[in-house]
Amino acid sequence: MSERFRIQVKDVMSKPLTIAKSAVISEALGKMLDEGVDPLIVTNNGTVIGTTSRAALAEILGRKRNSVISARSIHVANAVEEDFTSAYPDQSIDILVPLLQRYKLVVVLDNEHRLIGQVCSGDLLKVLRPAGEVEDVMEPVYTIQSEERAVHLRRRMLDDGISKFIVNENDEILGIVTETDVARAMFSFKEVVEEKHQDHRIRNLLVRDIMSAPLISLEQTAGISHVIDLMLKKNISAVPITNNGKLAGIVTRSALIQAL
Repeated sequence: MSERFRIQVKDVMSKPLTIAKSAVISEALGKMLDEGVDPLIVTNNGTVIGTTSRAALAEILGRKRNSVISARSIHVANAVEEDFTSAYPDQSIDILVPLLQRYKLVVVLDNEHRLIGQVCSGDLLKVLRPAGEVEDVMEPVYTIQSEERAVHLRRRMLDDGISKFIVNENDEILGIVTETDVARAMFSFKEVVEEKHQDHRIRNLLVRDIMSAPLISLEQTAGISHVIDLMLKKNISAVPITNNGKLAGIVTRSALIQAL
């Protein structure tokens, strides 16, 4: 039997990170950012009922009807994604591949259906890595101008299903903006701006105000293992790829899992 088939779910799972559905979304977002995780497992009286993600929180925070409501007044129950998947600790890790190709996280339950762990793409990529070259797992990269309004960025994310953009200004790469940046910005904005001014002020928020910089990237000549090591070390979900200094594409954790 190969070494791969000897590895079980319990060998790669990590501590489950949970949030009660009765908690407020500011607590959920704070936990995600502090722990560097996405999504969180949502529980109700100790039972898993779903997950909540940074994208879901950003969507809730960005709704017009919530524009005058504090992030400390909206409960996680409003941002629960009920479609989730699970595995058992003594199963082979091979079962995790198709599950993580569809879900961001696998909930690990014991024989009594009690929550004992979780597995995300990063956990699996520590022990399983796709073969081939970087260009085999590279995806198209999307760009946005630094002076674009953040509300238009969020609209593109929702309408086109794009979770991250490289930020340009006069053909110069400045940084990257992701669902995490949007969620963090909307939360911070609601905390510091008076409620009666939020709807107007948020429309003037620009991409350059919320982006992450400088951009962490690699040349296309780097190996896949180098890309994965960088992701895990920096706890980032994607690495932009350049070719002779020009933006060529992006490698995401999702694309790496799809290639397994």
